[in-house]
Amino acid sequence: MRIGIVAPSTPILPDDAEAVRAIASIGYPDVELEFDPQCFAVHGHFAGEDGHRFAALVDMANRPDIEAVWFARGGYGACRIAEDAVAAMAPAARGKAFLGYSDQGNLLGALYRDGFDHVAHGPMVADIRREGGDAAVARALDWLVARDPAACEPGLAHGARHAAFNLMTLSMLLGTPLEPDLTGHVLIVEEVSEYLYAFDRAFFHVATYLAPRGLAGIRLGRVSDVPENDRPFGMEAEDIARDWCARSGIAWLGRADIGHDAANKVVPFGLHRAG
Repeated sequence: MRIGIVAPSTPILPDDAEAVRAIASIGYPDVELEFDPQCFAVHGHFAGEDGHRFAALVDMANRPDIEAVWFARGGYGACRIAEDAVAAMAPAARGKAFLGYSDQGNLLGALYRDGFDHVAHGPMVADIRREGGDAAVARALDWLVARDPAACEPGLAHGARHAAFNLMTLSMLLGTPLEPDLTGHVLIVEEVSEYLYAFDRAFFHVATYLAPRGLAGIRLGRVSDVPENDRPFGMEAEDIARDWCARSGIAWLGRADIGHDAANKVVPFGLHRAG
């Protein structure tokens, strides 16, 4: 099996690639990880200019010898190329798995909207930098290579449809051409490095926008590295989530094991079948 790795947003370092290759060689010696050189390109904030990132992604997705596309890192930039990139993907791309999270939620949403069947929120290459990152990388490979159910978020309900996003990323993509149809889905969200007032604002948008569209319910992952404001907000993240669910009439379904950390579990989009 050959897994192609691209960076639609920000770059990784060659050392990241070598560390991840070392993990793959132990757990999956027959799997080849192919890092597009674009992963290491630097153009201002981005892993290369928009056209460079677009071309690398589309090429990797369309190559017949690549069986899965693994996103290298989040940050910011995927929204600038996602719509055009998905439109340029050939039929062969639809059989591939696509895995990432954070800013790559823009691509996950666009792919899922366009009918791609193997889209999942889960660890990326850059997670090797985190404490416990070896486990995150191994979990990603377990899902990409073997679809191991042990790699998945344990609360996924058999027979239910799921989707997972970083809350801020989802809030920004709603109402754009990247927005997927989440009717009947259990939505799982997580957040990192946002003030609680910003988390509240984003939850207001997501809950009030999606409630009329028939969302089945919301679960909350981890909300980490919250900056301290000049005054207490007065509610914690779970209180905010529960409050907006109650106000908008969306079912509150509890907590979930995803987040911007090495414990982040995989959430495949769409219908979940246990086992």
